[in-house]
Parts: sequence; C-alpha cells; structure tokens
Amino acid sequence: MVIFYLLLIGFNYLRGVTDMGKVAYTLTPEKILDDPYGFTYKEISSCLCEADATTLFSQLYHEKRISKYQTMKISHIYRSSDTVKYVFGLKDGYAIETVCIKRKTGVTVCVSTMVGCPVRCVFCASGSNGFIRNLTPGEIVQQVILLEERINRIVFMGMGEPLLNYDSVIKSIHVMRDRNGLNFPTDGITISTVGPLPQLKKLREEHIKIQLTLSLHATTQKERDTLIPSMRNYRIESVIESVLSYSERHNRKVTIAYLVIPGFNDSESDADRLAYWFYGQNVLINLLQYNETENFHMSRPSKEQLVIFKTMLEHKGLDVILRESHGSKIGAACGQLVSSKNKRGPIKKERG
Repeated sequence: MVIFYLLLIGFNYLRGVTDMGKVAYTLTPEKILDDPYGFTYKEISSCLCEADATTLFSQLYHEKRISKYQTMKISHIYRSSDTVKYVFGLKDGYAIETVCIKRKTGVTVCVSTMVGCPVRCVFCASGSNGFIRNLTPGEIVQQVILLEERINRIVFMGMGEPLLNYDSVIKSIHVMRDRNGLNFPTDGITISTVGPLPQLKKLREEHIKIQLTLSLHATTQKERDTLIPSMRNYRIESVIESVLSYSERHNRKVTIAYLVIPGFNDSESDADRLAYWFYGQNVLINLLQYNETENFHMSRPSKEQLVIFKTMLEHKGLDVILRESHGSKIGAACGQLVSSKNKRGPIKKERG
C-alpha cells in the first residue's frame, strides 16, 4: 500500500511538470478569480464547473465589465486627432501606457508587455527607467478589454520587448483568440521584436500564425550594436535568417521596421545589403521617422530624405512603405512610451 501511494505521488508530480521542465502550479478557483483574464475557457472550465465557467466568461467578455475582476485601472487618457493614449495603474503601483490609433481600416491598439524595458534601444524612451517587471497575461489582455474603442488589430509594440516576456505574451494571445471570449483573429495580431534569437526560433515552432515585425534599423553589426546594444550577442545575419524562416514556415509576409537616420544607415551600401537579404522574399520594408524623446537626440529625416531612400530600395526590387507617425503631440508615438511615475517607484495607495 505504501509503495502504491509513493508511485501515485510520483505520477502526479511528473504530470505537473511542464515541457519546459518547470513544475506547473495547481490551478484553483481562487487563483482563477484573482486574475480571470489570464486564463482560457478550457482552463477555467477544467477547474470550475462548465456552467460557472460560461457565466464568468460572459461577465468578462460579453457583458458590462465587472471591476472586481480587473487587476488594473485607467488612471489617465490623453487624446489627439487620431490617437488615444491610456495610462493604466497596476496593482503594485507601477504604470504602463497603451495606445489606440484610428485608421481608415479601423482601430489598432499598441499594447505593452513590460513595466520598463531591458533592451534600452538608444532611440526609445521605454527603457529609460530600466526594467522593472514583466506583465502577466491578464495585464496584457486587459489593455484590450478596458478600452473605449472597438479594436480590429493588436500590435505588441508598446513598452517592453515581447519575446523577452515570452510565456506571458503567448498565453495572452491564446486567451484573446479563445472562441468563447474575444475570439480575436490571428491575422489581426502582430508581434514586433528586436529579435532575441532563442525566442525567435521558439516562436517559429508555435502553432499560432501571427504576424511578425523585426525591428532591424541597421545593415551592419556595428551600427545595430550602437542602436540596440543589448542584442550585440546575436549576429544580424542569424536574426534575419530566423525571421525569414518564420515567414516560410507560416506563409506570412514579415515586416522589417527600419528607422532612417540620415548619414548613418541610409547609404547606397545600406540599400544594397537590404536588397541582398530581402529581394525575392515575402518581406515588406517599413521606413520610420525618429520621434523625439528626452533621453536621446538624433536628426529626424525630412520627407525628401525618406522618399530618396524609399526610391533607392524600390529600384532594387523591394516592397517599401513609409510609416506615418501618430500621437507625437501626446507622447504616444513609436519610441515615446514611458511612464514618468515609474521613475519614482511604485505609487503608494491612498488610504480611503
């Protein structure tokens, strides 16, 4: 009898070990109700009875939102003609920013994945406070749920590097795709990344055909290491190879984001290297303008300089667009998302 119980304990332990070699925690009703936006319907119904799971999902996604299930709240909203920036206060007193951009084709939400950022791209303000913590799947999902706008596209392009919070980002995508909840289409979800190689390779093997954008911004290792120093351990050629492999495996056109810096990365040689890598590939080159931040100053290309480089690339057979910047007047443009509240540490809750 003792041997039987020992075997049973051993079996249950092994059953609780995930593919990553980590011991999985036991899901309880208390854990679900503490952060219900972090779980799929299948997970919730396996713990609660199916009727309770259906009622809970209806309250979370189809009826008027119930605040007791929310782990964050809107603290400020800033608006411009076509852009809205939400500042969310988190339970631990930190803050994140989320941006909605109104386009002719609908509304895109740019969600954050971290408080702060460890990557510290020199042109981006998000890492100026350093890295504080990863967001949970529930905190990522609520950035979509709590908005006033009706969303038709989600881009992981806010504060933080999505692939360095890999598990939470993938889990949040599964939650948002859940047919019992938001039922958000995979085609409408994009991850934008600087390309940490182990996570890029892991993403290739996922069975979710999301859109992918690589923040490249340079064509030589030296230039890229200057702009994105934390990626210096990954050869630029290996990162590009991995992105193209993702495109081929999932039959997706990948986007290459390229911040044009006059005199730094817009030469004929830069255009030649981009053509060498991407000519004939299922790739779109997206040329960007620098948006002013407090911690870094660089020359912003004129419209004429952008058009000249765009034409140079098109003559080499590449598919190229110019991205129009949105929200710079309210600090909501690409590279500008950072909460000054995080500089002072978590905000102490007022007694009431």
